[in-house]
Amino acid sequence: LYFVAMNYSVHAIMYGYYCLQAMKIKPPVPPFVITMAQISQMVVGVAVQSFASYKYFTDPGCAVNGSNIFWGGAMYLSYFALFTKFAIDRYAAKKEKKVA
Repeated sequence: LYFVAMNYSVHAIMYGYYCLQAMKIKPPVPPFVITMAQISQMVVGVAVQSFASYKYFTDPGCAVNGSNIFWGGAMYLSYFALFTKFAIDRYAAKKEKKVA
């Protein structure tokens, strides 16, 4: 349920932003806020997966599926890396000056 709530919240903000842009209305938040929300979603996803991994390996009665932990963790880590790279490239990287 954590994942559904996070995903819905981030996508509601993101698609609301795109909707306003399509209607030529300036959104009340800068695009960086959306990227940070996406990165935050991945951080929480990795944290939940890490906690589930801990329980899986330390609690013999844990009913969590090991395959779900592995693939969910791989997904959240890869998305974290992709969104972080995007944020650095888009918002933090120095702009090159073009020579005419």
